[in-house]
Amino acid sequence: MAKTETAQKLNTIIGPESVVSGDLNVQGGLRIDGTVDGNIVATGPLTVGREGIIRAQSISASSATIGGSIEGDIAAPEKIHLEPSARIKGNMITKILIVEEGAIFTGSSDMPADEGS
Repeated sequence: MAKTETAQKLNTIIGPESVVSGDLNVQGGLRIDGTVDGNIVATGPLTVGREGIIRAQSISASSATIGGSIEGDIAAPEKIHLEPSARIKGNMITKILIVEEGAIFTGSSDMPADEGS
């Protein structure tokens, strides 16, 4: 399946000193180095930097690379990558899950099979 340019483009950055309270709905990619208290929907990839913090009921993105802290459930159909500094408390749904040594994950993961398998 070909990806659209919008889905791959980084459109929004939440900087290190920024605090966002409320839900975010982003067309394209999102990088968080600050704090977000609210649900997130991104059509592209989500990146959470080492200092990034998300507190949400639900987080949805095409893929996710996590270096910071998340409290909430994550749905990323393509891939979720937990870097060594990642701290996750919640459930994850993804096709590919990468957990690097040092990452902390409390919750469950569901890796559904491809349709037609």
